[in-house]
Amino acid sequence: MLSDTQRKIIKATVPALRAHGETITRTFYSAMLQAHPELLNYFNPANQRGEGGQARSLAASVLAYAANIDQLSNLDGMVERIATKHVSLEIRPEHYPIVGQYLLGAITEVLGDAATPEIIDAWAAAYGQLADIMIGREQALYSETATQPGGWAGFKPFRVLRKVRESDVTTSFHLVPVDGAPLPDFRPGQYLSVKTSLPGYPYEQVRQYSLSQAPDGRHYRISVKREDAPAGLSGVPAGLVSNFLHDTVTEGSTLLVHMPVGDFVLDEHGDRPVVLISGGAGITAVLAMLEELAMRTTRNVLMLHAVRSRGHHAFAERVRALAASRTGIRSMTLYETVNSDDVPDEHYDAVGRITAEVIRPYLPAGDADFYYCGPIGFMTAAERALDELGVPPTRRHSEAFAPDPSFTAGMSHSNPHVEAA
Repeated sequence: MLSDTQRKIIKATVPALRAHGETITRTFYSAMLQAHPELLNYFNPANQRGEGGQARSLAASVLAYAANIDQLSNLDGMVERIATKHVSLEIRPEHYPIVGQYLLGAITEVLGDAATPEIIDAWAAAYGQLADIMIGREQALYSETATQPGGWAGFKPFRVLRKVRESDVTTSFHLVPVDGAPLPDFRPGQYLSVKTSLPGYPYEQVRQYSLSQAPDGRHYRISVKREDAPAGLSGVPAGLVSNFLHDTVTEGSTLLVHMPVGDFVLDEHGDRPVVLISGGAGITAVLAMLEELAMRTTRNVLMLHAVRSRGHHAFAERVRALAASRTGIRSMTLYETVNSDDVPDEHYDAVGRITAEVIRPYLPAGDADFYYCGPIGFMTAAERALDELGVPPTRRHSEAFAPDPSFTAGMSHSNPHVEAA
């Protein structure tokens, strides 16, 4: 339990965290992974290099925790998102003391003489409090997922039933359990974790992929975008797992799969119109929502999809079929670039990037719930557009395909925004 004095100390460190938070977390990751390389089984190496956002995301989360130390209920959304990610990776209570040791060490190293014994003691108590909160929520999630009908603990073998090319860069994998057991349902928007052992790579790798099809109780579908090496960043490789799945995994291969989790989920009991907005691979998360809304509700739905080009446009025919399946469903596609054989109003509806001006004419009248997903740059543009359109935070639900940026506002504002999807 934190004392009043310790709470005051934690709040007093907010300016230092704002100034040095990313340096602290980079120092933390470097020291911890050097001393405990076995933890590389849990981390995507791309997020530890170059512009990978893991250190930045953690720094913003720590800052949010410090700034809200007197109002921890403000962090419920942050706790839920981190807890679900931890569960998907099989993070366990025994990992928390290791993290605490190296986080406190990094604070001490970076702040130097400013890290007095009183500050370190306060942060040790604060970390212990946060660890207890996280462990409690994670244990509840482990129990919920393992004990529901058809549920399982840990990673379970699944066979690749079908492998389907969806676009120049995206391939779907239809997965069935090797033991033939019925599958538990999931909520549209959730994801699976897939664990792989890569040839020539010493550590297991776990990646999360959205379930790109509404639940049917028989199989799961994930749709994976091949990740090329990012332009302009030396030393950052192409996506290890996405390329392995595209190039090596075949129909009949076995993959280790975790129970579906995730807090970016469709509210299936609402009655307002729904606007689904996706950028690139973000369509994999909202497509299951679109299917659920089309097949099981009468709500008005607008599907807005922004994509680089027709060659990158996955699920175009499926979205058109769902839009035609009943009244009240519309779709709009935005291409960044068009080719001479692209047909307006057939392949795409507009050219450019997402802005308030572009999407405003397509939006339903009155209040609507907005669900949006995509890469970081797209998410920034979508947030800006929704700000200009006056959409309140209570009607926004989002997930980014990267280390979560939803806490990064805390890096530059005194009142950090913590998103609750």
